[in-house]
Amino acid sequence: MAHIDRLTVYPVKGLDRLDVDRSRVLPGGTLEHDREFALLDDGERINAKQSDRFHALETTYDPETETLRVASPERREFPLDTEAGRAEAAAWLADALALDADLRLDRSTELGHVDRQAMGPSVVSTATLEAVAGWFDDLTVESARRRLRANIEVGGVPAFWEDRFVGEGAPAFRAGDVRIEGVTPCGRCVVPSRDPDTGEPTPEFRTQFITNRGETFPDWADRDAFEHFYTLMLIASVPEADRGKTLAVGDAVDVVE
Repeated sequence: MAHIDRLTVYPVKGLDRLDVDRSRVLPGGTLEHDREFALLDDGERINAKQSDRFHALETTYDPETETLRVASPERREFPLDTEAGRAEAAAWLADALALDADLRLDRSTELGHVDRQAMGPSVVSTATLEAVAGWFDDLTVESARRRLRANIEVGGVPAFWEDRFVGEGAPAFRAGDVRIEGVTPCGRCVVPSRDPDTGEPTPEFRTQFITNRGETFPDWADRDAFEHFYTLMLIASVPEADRGKTLAVGDAVDVVE
C-alpha cells in the first residue's frame, strides 16, 4: 500500500536533515521547520551551491530547545531563538565555510527559505532513490537520499511514481487528509553530484544521470512537462484549505483527480 515512508525537514538551509514522525503544513504551504533558517549574504541565500564546505559540517537541530549543535569539525552549540545566538552562529558558519562575507542567519516561520517561494514540499519515492543508487558504483540508497534532500518519501510505489503529477491533466494525491498537488519537476543543481560527507564530486555524475534518466523515463509521465533529464523529484503545493493540517509517517497515500 502506498504510504508516507519518511518525513524530512532541513531546519538550516544547506545543513543536515531532521527526520520527523509528523509535520504540520505551514500557512505558506511548506512543512514546519523546513529551511526555517538560512544564511543570507546581502539578501542572497547561501547553501552548498556556493560552498562545498557545507558537506564537512555535521549538525543537528533540536526544535524543542531551538538549538543548533555542531559535531564536526568541532563541537559547538548555538541557541537560535535569539538574535544574539543567530548572530554567533552566522559568524561561526561564515568562518567554517570560508566565506568572506558578513552573513546573517535569518528565520522564517511562516514559509521557510525554500528555493521556490510560491511552492511547497518536495516528494520522491523510495523506489526512485533505489533506482538512482543503482546507476552509480558504490552509491547507496542513503547517499542518494542525502544528495536529493526530499521532504516526503513515499513507499509502496514504483520508481519515478512522482513524475505522474506534473503536466497536462495530471492528478494530485492525498496523504492522510492533506491534498498534495504537483507543480513542477525539480531540476537539479551541482549538490547531488557531490559525496554528502566529503563534498567530493562523483565523476561524470551529471552525464550518467541524464543518460539513465532518459532510458528509464516512465511511460505514465508527460514528457512535455520536463525541460531536460537532469531532473528528479516533485516540487508540490498544498491547497490553502489543507494548510495547518499535519502529515505523518505511515499516512496512506492515494491518487486523486
